Amino acid sequence: MKISIYNKTLVLFLSQLFSLLVSKACHLVDKQALLHFKLNIVSDPSKLLHSWSISSDCCSAWEGVACESSGRVVNVSRPGLVSGNDFLVDTYMSGTLSPYLGNLSFLQLLDLSNLKDLKGPIPQEIGKLSHLTHLFLDSNMLIGSIPTAFRYLFRLEKLYLGNNYISGVVPSSVFGSLSSLSELGLSGNQLSGQIPTSIGKLVLLTKLDLLANNISGSIPISIGKLKSLTYLDLSENWISGRLPQSIGALSQLVLLYLNHNQLTGSIPSSISGLNSLRFCQLSQNKLAGALPASLGQLPKIERLIFENNELSGKLPAAIGHLATLTDIFFSNNRFTGKIPSSFSNLHNLQTLDLSRNRLIGQIPPQLAKLRSLDTLDLSFNPLGLVSVPSFFARLKLFRLLLAKTGIEGHLPNWLSSSSISILDLSSNALTGKLPHWIGNMTSLSFLNLSNNGFHSSIPAEFRNLALLMDLDLHSNKFSGHLSSIFSKQSQNPLGQFNSIDLSNNMFTGPIDEDIGEIPTMASIKSLVLSNNPLRGSIPKSLGKLSDLQVLKLARNRLSGRIQSELGDARKLTTLFLSSNNLSGNIPKEVLNLKDLKEFDVSRNHLSGKIPPHKAIIPVSGFIDNPGLCGAPLPPCNHF
Repeated sequence: MKISIYNKTLVLFLSQLFSLLVSKACHLVDKQALLHFKLNIVSDPSKLLHSWSISSDCCSAWEGVACESSGRVVNVSRPGLVSGNDFLVDTYMSGTLSPYLGNLSFLQLLDLSNLKDLKGPIPQEIGKLSHLTHLFLDSNMLIGSIPTAFRYLFRLEKLYLGNNYISGVVPSSVFGSLSSLSELGLSGNQLSGQIPTSIGKLVLLTKLDLLANNISGSIPISIGKLKSLTYLDLSENWISGRLPQSIGALSQLVLLYLNHNQLTGSIPSSISGLNSLRFCQLSQNKLAGALPASLGQLPKIERLIFENNELSGKLPAAIGHLATLTDIFFSNNRFTGKIPSSFSNLHNLQTLDLSRNRLIGQIPPQLAKLRSLDTLDLSFNPLGLVSVPSFFARLKLFRLLLAKTGIEGHLPNWLSSSSISILDLSSNALTGKLPHWIGNMTSLSFLNLSNNGFHSSIPAEFRNLALLMDLDLHSNKFSGHLSSIFSKQSQNPLGQFNSIDLSNNMFTGPIDEDIGEIPTMASIKSLVLSNNPLRGSIPKSLGKLSDLQVLKLARNRLSGRIQSELGDARKLTTLFLSSNNLSGNIPKEVLNLKDLKEFDVSRNHLSGKIPPHKAIIPVSGFIDNPGLCGAPLPPCNHF
């Protein structure tokens, strides 16, 4: 035992001696620079800098600091997201960046990311760190512009300044000088101006992220020189002009996001050169013209998102060659003609969204081969379907959306044995009764049958829809009582209603007095029952719906008073009670709801003085109540 202890002591002594021989104490200049940085930190609740003491050695005793053998600091890493005991700890720090950081002349890595509350500008002195290879200052509250002195950071490989409040233009001299840069992240700032043409000099760049800024102008042709680029995100800016043909030279590109810009013109045929592309998103632009057939030459593409543009012409059959494709989003364009039968070759396809176009003709029955398809949205196309294609029964669909596609007649029986969760057949010409087998569709979470010609009461089997959360039946001829809907089963918290719209039907009242106490209504945000022959009073229990934001009970036959208990529904933003037979005063508790923005009690029999309120409500929200007075109506002279 003594020998063992002696050996351990000897090993420890020799280890310490060796450490002293090969590593010097922290250089005084570096230590002072770091202490000055700490001095500028006004709050460090997570004690990230607790070990940074003037009496200890910064190389051996300070957490987050590493030195080389000469005692010069090479790494400073105190990010706001740290790992400890196999879990992540979110931390933060308040203060400013000290210009003395520029004295760390041997520094290679500076990571002060995700500290949330670092403020002020980035010091120009950072540009003195000629050995710096990694600079991470993202996810803070930094302001000002990108220092022009950054052009001296010749060895910089990774630069992340995203999610701050940095403004101004991206200095052309910076892009032209950082020839070693491989990753550049500037997303989530307030940068403006154009992307400099000098970006073409960053030939080692693999990632360029300028998401969510105010960048304008066109994409420079020189972008085609970035042969190593794998990730390009320029989305959510004001970039205009055409897509340059040179973009096809980016053969290593895996991700291309240009959505939410002002791009115009057609998609260049050179896109076929993007041999490594897997994710392509060009939505929310002003792209026009036909899709190039060369789009069918992208051997690795998985997602194509071109929605919300002005693309036209026929869908190229060549898309059917993209065997790796899993998602197509082409909604809100001007595509014409038929859906190509070649789409049936896309055996990996999971999402096909061609909604809001000008597609015509029958859906190719060959699409029955798409056994991986879980979302099909063909809504708002003049397809003239007449009936829901029977071959859909062979698909394992999770979402089926066929709004305004010309469907007529009754709901197809095969739906009763489907596992569809989201079903939208609105704005068609469906008729007849809501079938009893609707209760078999127990996977339904969203059901929209609005703007059809259904005429029946809600069958008792509707109670079986225990997962249903959003229901829209407005503008039909449904009748009867509402209890089958409100008191359906649920699998808490699944199956609690989020929204209900039963307006413009023939439902009769009264509204269940305990509606606010029914479990399935506990989380509802929007309840719309307007334009039904509902009788009875407004239930007091509606005030117990703590998440309710929208309540519309206009153009019914409700009578009695407006219950002051409605004021307990604190999140109400919209309350429409117009065109009923309501009487009495307007409760101040209701009119003074903090978030109230829309309020209409016109065309009732209300009386008394309108309570003082902060919400801006027009005169039209109170008119045609003969006994009502006070702002914004004429004053109550008799008070």
